[in-house]
Amino acid sequence: MLLEINPHNPQLRLIQQVVDRLKSGGVICYPTDTGYGIGCDIFNPKAIKQVSLIKHRPKHKPFSFICSDLTHISNYAHVSNTAYRLLKKRLPGPYTFVLPGTKVVPNVMITKQKTVGIRVPDNPISQLLIETLGNPLVNTSLPAEDAPPPADPYDIEQLLGNRVDLVIDGGIIVSDPSSVIDLTGDYPVILREGKGDVTPFR
Repeated sequence: MLLEINPHNPQLRLIQQVVDRLKSGGVICYPTDTGYGIGCDIFNPKAIKQVSLIKHRPKHKPFSFICSDLTHISNYAHVSNTAYRLLKKRLPGPYTFVLPGTKVVPNVMITKQKTVGIRVPDNPISQLLIETLGNPLVNTSLPAEDAPPPADPYDIEQLLGNRVDLVIDGGIIVSDPSSVIDLTGDYPVILREGKGDVTPFR
């Protein structure tokens, strides 16, 4: 199912439709500032299992997830003063930050090192989705073999077929992966250079 939502001014009634689907264990495809992602409510183990199947992802490799803002992050990760200052300047934006997870995070979403990967995308649809749902969303890229992931929601629906419950059409977004920054130590460590400028973390 393809559901068109205004990318600049998302209609709350349509967002509520998506949230209802998520609350009943649905898996969706949704827009972010780095392309379309596949996700579900992080507190629904059955839905997370479905996302893992779509991505052919091993159980021991957790997904990152998206939060609505910095205050929301503090529920799911321990944020040091240094990390807080860096996050405040860079979020929302095309970054994934690795942080120590809190006990609120389900075990399936946390690494053996007790860390989590968190994003706050600069995208009105995904932000309103999380605010309305009240929980973070699993965030993983579209499955792509040798070709770049599709940018057009229509093509995404063709690709995923009945493996997801709903594809949000928030316009064409070319995939450009986030920069991944580890903030678990005393100094930032750049794990991947992507769309986000990594200069401040060097």
